[in-house]
Amino acid sequence: MGQWTVYVLRCKDDSLYTGVTTDIERRIDEHNNDNKLAASYTKSRRPVKLVYSEYCDDRSQALKREMGIKRLTKKQKEALISK
Repeated sequence: MGQWTVYVLRCKDDSLYTGVTTDIERRIDEHNNDNKLAASYTKSRRPVKLVYSEYCDDRSQALKREMGIKRLTKKQKEALISK
C-alpha cells in the first residue's frame, strides 16, 4: 500500500478536520465534491482547504498521529499548522 498521510483541512466555517489517507489529492476532492465518500463533518462545511499534512510509514502510525492531533486544542492545532 502507498505512503500514509495525516492531514488537516480548514473548513468554510473555520473549523479544522483531521484525517488520514494514502492519496491526499483524491481525498480532498472527495471531501469537497463527493457526497458518498466525504466525511459527514465536511459535507456541510465545504469548501475545505488543505492546511497541513505529514507523512507516516504505515497506517498504524498515521492513525496514532491523527488521534494525537485530534486531542489538541484548536489553538494548539493552529500553532501546528503555522509551523
